[in-house]
Amino acid sequence: MENQGKISFEDLKLNRQLLNAIEEAGYSEPTPIQQEGIPMILAGHDVLGIAQTGTGKTAAFVLPLLMKLKYPQGDHVRGLILAPTRELVLQTGAVIEALAKYTGLRYVCLFGGIGPTAQIDGIRKGVDVIVSTPGRFMDLYLKNEIVVKQLNTLVLDEADKMMDMGFMPQIRRILEVIPRKRQNLLFSATFPEKVERLSAEFLEYPSRIEISPQATTAEKVGQILYEVPNFRTKVYLLEHLLEKGEAFNRVMVFTRTKETANNIFKFLERKVLTADEIRVIHANKGQNTRINAMNDFKNGNIRVLVTTDVTARGIDVTEVSHVINFDVPLIYEDYVHRIGRTGRAHHQGSAITFLTIADEYHIAKIEDLIRMKIPRDQLPDITVAPTPFEEKQAMLREIDNQRRREDPDFKGAFHEKKARPVNKRKTTEKKTRGRKK
Repeated sequence: MENQGKISFEDLKLNRQLLNAIEEAGYSEPTPIQQEGIPMILAGHDVLGIAQTGTGKTAAFVLPLLMKLKYPQGDHVRGLILAPTRELVLQTGAVIEALAKYTGLRYVCLFGGIGPTAQIDGIRKGVDVIVSTPGRFMDLYLKNEIVVKQLNTLVLDEADKMMDMGFMPQIRRILEVIPRKRQNLLFSATFPEKVERLSAEFLEYPSRIEISPQATTAEKVGQILYEVPNFRTKVYLLEHLLEKGEAFNRVMVFTRTKETANNIFKFLERKVLTADEIRVIHANKGQNTRINAMNDFKNGNIRVLVTTDVTARGIDVTEVSHVINFDVPLIYEDYVHRIGRTGRAHHQGSAITFLTIADEYHIAKIEDLIRMKIPRDQLPDITVAPTPFEEKQAMLREIDNQRRREDPDFKGAFHEKKARPVNKRKTTEKKTRGRKK
């Protein structure tokens, strides 16, 4: 990490459109993998990058890809990024959106679990970059919706996870149908034997970059978790914390979605704070609104800023007293970026996270990333609301999905429990009726 800061993004020979977007996105200086990877990729080398989440690897391949593509051209895809999960596809898409904003380059995210109509419409309008899970890409290719003859760069992200999830057959099929003359980039958090085999058949004389995990959390940040049963109790807990005016004097509240951010903002403005004490910013807010809100927050004119991760990297405020994670982030490195808003410039800071039973899986992954257990504290004396039936069912389904992600053979305990008693009752009723006759 010592060499970080000796190189700037300007030194990496990126164009002005990208440099402007980098500055607005809040990236101050390139991370080690960006310093090493961007020049190699721009020079046309195949690259093998071994780097964990949280090291800046997404921008390390997105920036040179955008630099190579430069501007919109034709209708067909020229850069393809394959990722193992919908969450990672969307995360990469968000990075592209932020960094390509002044280039005009067009991108589409493709993943399963929803109908393909909107995704097909995006492709038909013309696309420069596709970010996709392997299965959905092949589905749409076989429907003749994707033309690959212009494709000249292929990125495999999270290759170790791809292998663990059994995507190798789809990846091999994709490699068979795309042009052989292309640049290949492979990124993986670990380098087990199966990833080594993949890199051997996928990459030609690659340049290898290996980055050890960077220190992930500010030493000055005290972290704490509160276990909460449901959304309504989260709201009561947030209200209780913000009533401690003196301690919670400059607070960032992070939510997963813009809808939740809006709802929290309205509740706090109505019940806890005055209109002069709070602002909300997210992707739907105009650039001027976001800049004005952040400036008011930096200058101490407002006490609470409610936001999505759109500002996790893009704000540098030296006296944020608390970061409150109303929702646990699904992109684990975002936790690091969020809590990095506090404890800056030798000031003490606190990061408070609310977690439901469905968040335990994500918290375990975050604790692996930051290499520490986050202490848990008892709920203060607040109203604990009962959990509505639909919210409880949604959390149980999510827990099933998490277990299925870890174990593809897992059948779904939630659905089994739901189905079996019904079947038994029906069978018993039939037998009873038969005996009476």
